[in-house]
Amino acid sequence: MTIVSISLNDEILNEMDKLQKSLGFSGRSEIVRAGIRGMISEERSRQDLVGYIHAILLVVHNEASDDEISNLRHAYDELIATHLHSKIDRDRCLEIFLLRGDAKPMRDMTKKFQANKRMDNVQLIAM
Repeated sequence: MTIVSISLNDEILNEMDKLQKSLGFSGRSEIVRAGIRGMISEERSRQDLVGYIHAILLVVHNEASDDEISNLRHAYDELIATHLHSKIDRDRCLEIFLLRGDAKPMRDMTKKFQANKRMDNVQLIAM
């Protein structure tokens, strides 16, 4: 098995340790592998999306990234039927995008949000 080194801040390490205890993982490596398997599965499902679809895009981010959210939102206006913004704690926000249209630009929109380091969580739910 190949060894891959990563750097994580203390907050993520603390959360990993909590997950290890609560979910019964044998170690941090198992948590990382499970996370990667989940991302691979999610990406495969997203790649299978074709044609006209309806979807929900959930984005959790730091409040300081509101301008980036706004720029991305305007780049995909043609897909967004409804957009809701909610402050979920002191400095984090939840964005809910109700989308409709072609699957390809939705996949692109999701990837752009996921690639942004300021996003805490990005999830596309397609119907």
